[in-house]
Amino acid sequence: MSIGIVSAAYIVAAILFILSLGGLSNQESAKRAVWYGIAGMAVAVFVTVFGPGVHNLFLILVAIAAGGFAGWIVAGRVQMTEMPQLVAALHSFVGLAAVFIGLNADIMLHDVNALLASHGLDRAALALLDPTELAQAGGGFFGELTGFGKKLALKDAAEIGILKTEVFLGIFIGAVTFTGSVVAFGKLAGRVDGKPKKLPGGHMLNAAALALCLALGLLYLTGAGIWTMVLVTLIAGFIGWHLIMGIGGADMPVVVSMLNSYSGWAAAAIGFTLGNDLLIVTGALVGSSGAILSYIMCKAMNRKFVSVILGGFGGTSGPAMAVEGEQIAIDADGVAQALEDADSVVIIPGYGMAVAQAQQSVSELTRRLRAQGKTVRFAIHPVAGRLPGHMNVLLAEARVPYDIVLEMDEINDDFPETDVAIVIGSNDIVNPAAQDDPNSPIAGMPVLEVWKAKQVFVSKRGQGTGYSGIENPLFFKDNTRMFYGDAKKSLDELLARSAA
Repeated sequence: MSIGIVSAAYIVAAILFILSLGGLSNQESAKRAVWYGIAGMAVAVFVTVFGPGVHNLFLILVAIAAGGFAGWIVAGRVQMTEMPQLVAALHSFVGLAAVFIGLNADIMLHDVNALLASHGLDRAALALLDPTELAQAGGGFFGELTGFGKKLALKDAAEIGILKTEVFLGIFIGAVTFTGSVVAFGKLAGRVDGKPKKLPGGHMLNAAALALCLALGLLYLTGAGIWTMVLVTLIAGFIGWHLIMGIGGADMPVVVSMLNSYSGWAAAAIGFTLGNDLLIVTGALVGSSGAILSYIMCKAMNRKFVSVILGGFGGTSGPAMAVEGEQIAIDADGVAQALEDADSVVIIPGYGMAVAQAQQSVSELTRRLRAQGKTVRFAIHPVAGRLPGHMNVLLAEARVPYDIVLEMDEINDDFPETDVAIVIGSNDIVNPAAQDDPNSPIAGMPVLEVWKAKQVFVSKRGQGTGYSGIENPLFFKDNTRMFYGDAKKSLDELLARSAA
């Protein structure tokens, strides 16, 4: 396969990736956009594997088959409720790959240098020769090099310095992404405490580790050897672990998109190292889109983007406001009667709906209420669930009409005119403490003002706090009733009552 065909295929793949990102902005086009992404990646992998200068093709194909099979098995077993932690885990793989590629690039550079020296060849002289002369000058060894090896052999001193800078950046960002994603996976999966935790020294410790990485990077550029990059891997891994451990559960959706951005920049850095234009473009697309999404989500949560990146949020700044009153329970008959009398209903889904896999029951309840002539809409907070767009995907899966699924800014002003608001497994995104308690970890965060509705029913397993561990005064308000139990079972019971 010629270089021209590879370049043309890379352009096609890049266009498909751009179309994929653009299509994901709209629910109707999202499915088509996913296929664009799949096609683009298939083209990219095929032309890269079968392109010029690729050796050990059998081993590469075995690795692709093994990885593809493992991915197919894992994806088939993962429930929609586990998608956030799966995404975090996949980000860690990208970071780890960047670290390995960076270390391997340095090893190959050392081997190529030794090979050149053994043949008495000079880099500056090689750069002036054509391919035929290169083969003759190298005694035939040049033709045995891989495509990447040939690129390394033809680099001059300045280009070697740039390469080492790219290797340093790829390893540093990759190591931060890897350990940070592992911690995010643990927090999302409930295997690591969601509360923010920092070692003594906090941000100063992170700053010192960063300064040490930069010093090691300078040593590496001056020829200190690969041991500097091994240390950078370990220290940057600590930074990633400490950063994400210092972020509380309330900010985890932002962390997921932020790590997505990190993985993109790590891929772009490695693309520069390998001289692969498509990897540079793809990494830049992922990195920039992840950063933009993180910024948008930070605005939606009234967070400062830089502060979240540095692990500065998720803890309290003082004692939380005391919550007075009691949680009053209601049964399915009471909820059914209230819905019977209501004209307008707003449903607020959260992670609890995903855990209970109650989206089909929610869809059926919606269908019945609309068949009775009632106005039913959904209110989606930008960070509902533990992954951006999580609730939208679940509702689309249950065939809830797109036009009644509204964002927070579109529906928040309508709650005072709403007869019934049904909260299904949400906590932080409907917590009035965000407005009333300056010491709350979510103080200032825009929330869905469901308490302004005439009646509020909260479907919840029990009286505990949500994922972030923050008490919710909504549950104690006079117009709120707690519809305790598993969301799916509770809604199925409600459907049975309304059909009776």
